[in-house]
Amino acid sequence: MYLARVYVTLKPTVNDPQGLTIKGALCNLGFTSVEDVRAGKYFELHLAETDFAKVEQQVTEMCCKLLANPVIENYRFEIEEVKV
Repeated sequence: MYLARVYVTLKPTVNDPQGLTIKGALCNLGFTSVEDVRAGKYFELHLAETDFAKVEQQVTEMCCKLLANPVIENYRFEIEEVKV
């Protein structure tokens, strides 16, 4: 079994209204040193596979087809084998 951790973030050229709202709230709470915030998504996927290459290929497809919008988002992932 494998665990994939997927991180999805907006591309640098895409406006991030959620990040701006979070930045404003942090500043209002007294965290005035925050200069920028970019919000994103995080997924943990448990895959019942034994072949690392197959897992890597499947996670890439999942990101391209559903988890990330490749027009406005970047993604990266980490895969680790977990013992059951």
